[in-house]
Amino acid sequence: MSVIIDSAYGKANVKFLKVKKDAKNPKVQEVLEANCQVLLKGDFDVSYTKADNSPVVPTDTVKNTILVEAKNTDVWPIERFAAHLAKHFTGKYSHVRGVEITIIQSRWTKFPVNGKLHDHSFRNEGPETRRTFLTYDKVSKNLNITSSIQDLTVLKSTGSMFYGYHQCDYTTLKPTTDRILSTDVDASWQYKEQLKSLDDVSKLADDGVFDNTYDTAREVTLRLFALENSPSVQATMYNMCHEILLKAPKIDSVTYKLPNKHYVLYDFSWKGIKDNKELFYPSPDPNGLIKCTVGRKGSAKL
Repeated sequence: MSVIIDSAYGKANVKFLKVKKDAKNPKVQEVLEANCQVLLKGDFDVSYTKADNSPVVPTDTVKNTILVEAKNTDVWPIERFAAHLAKHFTGKYSHVRGVEITIIQSRWTKFPVNGKLHDHSFRNEGPETRRTFLTYDKVSKNLNITSSIQDLTVLKSTGSMFYGYHQCDYTTLKPTTDRILSTDVDASWQYKEQLKSLDDVSKLADDGVFDNTYDTAREVTLRLFALENSPSVQATMYNMCHEILLKAPKIDSVTYKLPNKHYVLYDFSWKGIKDNKELFYPSPDPNGLIKCTVGRKGSAKL
């Protein structure tokens, strides 16, 4: 009466930090700290339905593989490493049909000392992270990569508006042409149609596509957030998507998920103060949440 429709298993929260030294000057270094999750898909139904573990690659083996491969191969950028892991697991184990791989990269950046970026000292700019999510099926050859920026918290104290919206008998919000705008950026972009094989990923990595797209998405996000006199979160996020698509030809779509983090003026009327325009309190709950995905013309609308 029961049948497994879908399953996956593997190891999560496999963490490492890798150091890359410049060949000409070993004191000049880069670091990459990652949190990896690898889930295997394939002929594992009997482990669920018959308690037969014979096909199961232990999750400890998955963990060991991630770390050994991180030691022995290039992990820059994380999209390349995700594709390398996909190729390894689906190639080594005949009964592994596919994988789901998530890699979260912490943001470590060099900081200046005496007017110059230090060669091997870094500061963490968390909680912001760079992420990639790869799925691959070796039978259908279906390959998808979605990369993203998450938890980039931004705020501007003016340059944001919201008015002209629909109003009814439940509406209490007052129109404004000047408000605080703050959000935790979750921006992602998909490469699906540009990828024909796992080897394509390494070529795009060598060409700088993944790093350039990430840099473009981050630069556009911060610049438009700062400079646009935003008529709404919806309008600003669409403009961000549009510009990223113009500047990053290898991606098919861009998605933003932006919570509108509210800051509300304190009411000092009890004190006889009627002109407070400077002192706000953060109102974490509830918050607005606005999402959109923008693709190229001809894309199917979801």
